[in-house]
Amino acid sequence: MNEIWNPEYETMSRESLRELQFKRLQMTLRWVYENVPFHRERWTALKLKPGDIRSLEDIVKLPFTAKSDLKAASPYGLFALPLEKVVRIHSASSTISDPAVVGYSRGDLNTWSELCARAAVAGGARSHDVAQICFEYGLTTGAFGMHAGLERVGATVIPASTGNTRRQLQIMRDFRTTVLVGTPSYALHLQEVAPGLGFDFRDLSVRVAILGSEPWTNELREELERRSGMSAIDIYGLSEVLGPGMSFECWNKDGLHVNEDHFLVEVIDPDSGEPVPEGKEGELVFTSLTKEALPVIRYRTGDLASLSRRPCACGRTFARHTKVLARTDDMLVLGGVNVYPASAEAVLLDLEGVEPNYRIILYTEEGLDKMEIQIAVDSSFFSDTVRKLQNFQRHVEERMHQELGIRPRVRLVEPRSLPRGSDARSRLIDNRKGVGRGQSGTLPRR
Repeated sequence: MNEIWNPEYETMSRESLRELQFKRLQMTLRWVYENVPFHRERWTALKLKPGDIRSLEDIVKLPFTAKSDLKAASPYGLFALPLEKVVRIHSASSTISDPAVVGYSRGDLNTWSELCARAAVAGGARSHDVAQICFEYGLTTGAFGMHAGLERVGATVIPASTGNTRRQLQIMRDFRTTVLVGTPSYALHLQEVAPGLGFDFRDLSVRVAILGSEPWTNELREELERRSGMSAIDIYGLSEVLGPGMSFECWNKDGLHVNEDHFLVEVIDPDSGEPVPEGKEGELVFTSLTKEALPVIRYRTGDLASLSRRPCACGRTFARHTKVLARTDDMLVLGGVNVYPASAEAVLLDLEGVEPNYRIILYTEEGLDKMEIQIAVDSSFFSDTVRKLQNFQRHVEERMHQELGIRPRVRLVEPRSLPRGSDARSRLIDNRKGVGRGQSGTLPRR
């Protein structure tokens, strides 16, 4: 089980790794300074040049980058290459109206497939495997990254994409799928509905599940493994930075190894922006060391985790971060799609007859995370016919689908029947299984 895809880099000494990181950081900073006016202008305002960064620790002199910067520069304002040298475009799974656009050169795609190959092998995938990918093939990055990585390993890849659960199970049975790739919630959904569709998940050939794109707890891992006998492994990535493959679990399942030869990782206090001691939880920050088309400098992920550089039993020397279960903002992840409650509120405020009061309830149904939006509407609505009420509900659901990328269930309630609160978190109730949340069922500090 303990196979390492690229031991030359994955097991190199910390001293050699730091030397490599600094060399690549210097190259990246010069590349960015020469080719991305956004960064050059910000650094100039601080009287900084690439040569002023004389050690890895000096990275703290540079300003942070956030998703808002990518959106403001959309679509190509942060690219370091002309568009004719960009061979792939992806987008973060965020609000449809203002996505963060990401570009890839041929070299970037080669790097991406290499990092996903590392993640696949660490998770237990081998060249003799049949891998079924249940991520969506589209502008988001999950499917394409793991597809290329598994092909690089030599596995047989089935691009099943999302949905049509009966067909997914039939493919698993008929094609003898051994590796399942997707979201943990969809893996649980497959297990829960299989008996009703005439399948016994334990009779299938799946032995490894490589899961990501949403937060999930070790308790959910235990449930997935208990139901099927397969090994469930966590992978991590952000579309804005690269996609899946930025970090990954090994068989030891004691933190996610960061591909440090390609990324410099920091953990900061989300309020002050100052570095926190190793082992203390803070916000993950990434600087790319090899990206060509869209290098990222001190990118604030919003994801909370702690970092450890103690040796791992698997033999890899890369630093590991804990599973990401919470964020610094109010972003939610449902079915691999990033959703901001503020975006839902913006849609509601644009609807005539809707009070500026709502409640979002997250729940799990047949293993899938779902959203219900309860909306307080004018009392005159309830004097309309049932057909009109249904039409209005469908209209709201469609507007939400267009803006958020998911289709929530909408329920209309009487005026002033919902508790009022100025904090958006008070309007959010999280009853999902397997996600990080407070004991009351509401989300923790994000």
